[in-house]
Amino acid sequence: MPFQEYESYDMLGLAQLIRERAVSAGEVLSAALDRIERLNPRFNAVTFVLEDLARRQITGSLPAGPLSGVPYLMKDLYQLYAGAPVSNGSRLFDGFIADHDSTLVERLKAAGIVIVGRSNTPEFGLNATTEPLRFGPTRNPWKPSHSAGGSSGGASAAVAAGMVPLALGTQTLGSVLRPASYCGVTGFKPTYGWFSLEGILPLSPSLDTLGLFTNTPADMLRLWQALDRPSGHDIGSGAGVALGAPDPLPELEPEMTAAFKSALSALRSAGITVRPVDISATLVQLADAARTVMFYEGARVHRERYQQFGDRLGQLAALVREGLEMPSTRYDEARQFIAQSRARVLELYKATPVILVPAATGPAPLGLDSTGDARMNSPWTAMGTPAISVPMRVGGGLPLGLQLTAAPGQDGRVLQTAIRVGRMLGRA
Repeated sequence: MPFQEYESYDMLGLAQLIRERAVSAGEVLSAALDRIERLNPRFNAVTFVLEDLARRQITGSLPAGPLSGVPYLMKDLYQLYAGAPVSNGSRLFDGFIADHDSTLVERLKAAGIVIVGRSNTPEFGLNATTEPLRFGPTRNPWKPSHSAGGSSGGASAAVAAGMVPLALGTQTLGSVLRPASYCGVTGFKPTYGWFSLEGILPLSPSLDTLGLFTNTPADMLRLWQALDRPSGHDIGSGAGVALGAPDPLPELEPEMTAAFKSALSALRSAGITVRPVDISATLVQLADAARTVMFYEGARVHRERYQQFGDRLGQLAALVREGLEMPSTRYDEARQFIAQSRARVLELYKATPVILVPAATGPAPLGLDSTGDARMNSPWTAMGTPAISVPMRVGGGLPLGLQLTAAPGQDGRVLQTAIRVGRMLGRA
């Protein structure tokens, strides 16, 4: 079967073709490199193409695995991949080349998944895109005049545009789930701490989390399994099992309000029980608490860098200045509120094992000045819960995402449920 039939990247089908030797890993790599060459000038999703590293990886026999030979992009904040340049979106890192692999890179190589390049990110993984960045902002593949989100927008745009079938990002507030929603792909933020962040430029150690992008929830589950993570089970269909959804709804843009209500209606019509949970006010307070934690911790993580480079750090300099002025009591209160909220939400999960919320406040914003609003994502990041964005029907020509969350450690459950929900919404 010709490889060209997989232009939209049916990742599972592609992996099967490689296993059956209907196509070679070299042919797949060449096709991915060709797509990047053709499409990246329009969307600016890739910063470095790593063809030599990729070719060396596929020389000889790749390790056997369900995704062996499948190409991926790694966000340009992952500093440890031996022989690969990294910029962190900043000119200050010109010429930096990693000299060894992180444990995550070792796991990816052991699974036979092949790196082809690095995905674009705003400077230091923040949300400003108007400063004179090294590579400039990423454009949304659906409408290039709109943001792709951030700070993992390059990864989400590359998957959405068909450059690669999967990509790795990071999330401190909403840097995976929001761009996934904006670009109409599946984005997954695992339980906090389930993957080592060795070699990833830190911002806020108690919030920073690995993120993953694929086209569909089924692809995401296969990637999760390839990384040797537990698969879990979905919510099931037994009596009394239900999903939760906020009532009243958080403050949203009209397109997201309509799409979210429509998705809930479709699930109910398919036989799913959706129960109201009163969490909207808590989510607002959690978003504020997460921002406090990010600024306080980020200022201390990057204090020495600020002392060395000052305003050359752009938005990071402003974050450090503001964060250093925060009293420790404010930080302690934010951490305490997050802990209290986590305990309360864990009680809610007992009755509704998966809670549905919008994956963003609305569609991707017009213009490239900002990567968007993280209010729908940062509460779950702060509580350390797994969360996944499933594409919903397009509104106004731009994608929107439905976010599924579950208790910490229930990553397999939220993935399995996302597959089921995605099928009911026609987006599996």
